[in-house]
Amino acid sequence: MANQSTLRFGAQTDEVTSLLRIVNLVRTGEATTRPEIGRLTGLGRGVVSQRVDRAIEAGFLEDAELGPSSGGRAPRVLRFRSEQARILVCALGALHIRVGVTDLDGRVIADDHAPWDITRGPDATLDAAIEMAETVLAQTGDAPIWAVVVGVPGPVDFSSGRPVAPPIMPGWSGFDVRARFEERFSAPVWVDNDVNLLALSERDRRRAQNVDLIFCKIGSGIGAGLLSQGHLHRGANGAAGDIGHVRVLGSEELCRCGKIGCLEAVASGWALIRDAQRAVAEGDDGALAYFVKNDEELTPEHIAIAATHGDALAISLIQKSARVAGESIATLVNMFNPAVIVIGGAIASAGEVFLAEVRQRVYELSLPLATRDLQIVNSANDPTEPIRGGAQLAIEQLFDATFPRWFADGRPTIQGVLAAA
Repeated sequence: MANQSTLRFGAQTDEVTSLLRIVNLVRTGEATTRPEIGRLTGLGRGVVSQRVDRAIEAGFLEDAELGPSSGGRAPRVLRFRSEQARILVCALGALHIRVGVTDLDGRVIADDHAPWDITRGPDATLDAAIEMAETVLAQTGDAPIWAVVVGVPGPVDFSSGRPVAPPIMPGWSGFDVRARFEERFSAPVWVDNDVNLLALSERDRRRAQNVDLIFCKIGSGIGAGLLSQGHLHRGANGAAGDIGHVRVLGSEELCRCGKIGCLEAVASGWALIRDAQRAVAEGDDGALAYFVKNDEELTPEHIAIAATHGDALAISLIQKSARVAGESIATLVNMFNPAVIVIGGAIASAGEVFLAEVRQRVYELSLPLATRDLQIVNSANDPTEPIRGGAQLAIEQLFDATFPRWFADGRPTIQGVLAAA
């Protein structure tokens, strides 16, 4: 690309600012022709033409088909070259690993999934995730990787990419997750809480860039991702939304974090498995007893499925989880005043059995104004949700937060994106 020295971060000119804006206007679909760009930016036709030519020369844009005519010659439509690079997402759960690859528009190209126990520790887990990533990448051609996103089921210091005392991830606290992926893929890496990725996926699915939304995941663990006017609210240190460790009044159950009476110790998947095992030991002989008595692994999904098929024990467990989770969610509603609450996760997959109880508790315990227009809905339960959410995080970081730092190089680098942060 010509005259790169004039485009370096720190010497950013009006020309560079307008050039970056034009690329993003086309990328987001806000403007797809030169006349539309001129109307939105206020730039003259000659300047727009010059900037577009430079964006095409840099490889970000290209001319596509002719657009509709408004009376004169039909304008040429511009398109963002989303296929020029890949985004890699590794979503680590308590009991699984999901890996996916997307283009720069966030479209999933390939993905894979495998059962995995996060308590096996960071070295074994990241080795397995990277091996899966390499297999998936082999299916997607030779386009370069511009970003990697890793989701983990616990609190994360977003600036460093290190988990901080995650209750269900022994051995992970302070582990440099980012470095392992940087070393292997030579691309900028962002690490975030897995529920934040789900919140971003929901924003993208709804095409609601300015939504106030809470995504509550009720699975093996419990957490919430908070979107304020479409932006993730992580809090001062990345702990925002960690509702799994708020106290449940009257509970004396020991939580995996070491404290007594946490929401997770009462309402999470592992807590319901514990309660199911207790009930079977006391004589319950329903559907869940089969797994316990035959020493087969009982999972949160088994409990949710049994509840939807009418098993009395499973229904009682699901409803108990929903009641206490709903009480904590009601507190978030009063404090945060979202427009939408999306409920996801293995336990929430019980559907209306779970959702109806949550709705009842939220409406009982929240202020009328906070619930006046509130929607409480189930997630789409799309297995690629964390992949799509991770891609949205990468796109946001690349093209909103760091674009001026790396545009002149033609592609993001670790040093250009993260070292300058």
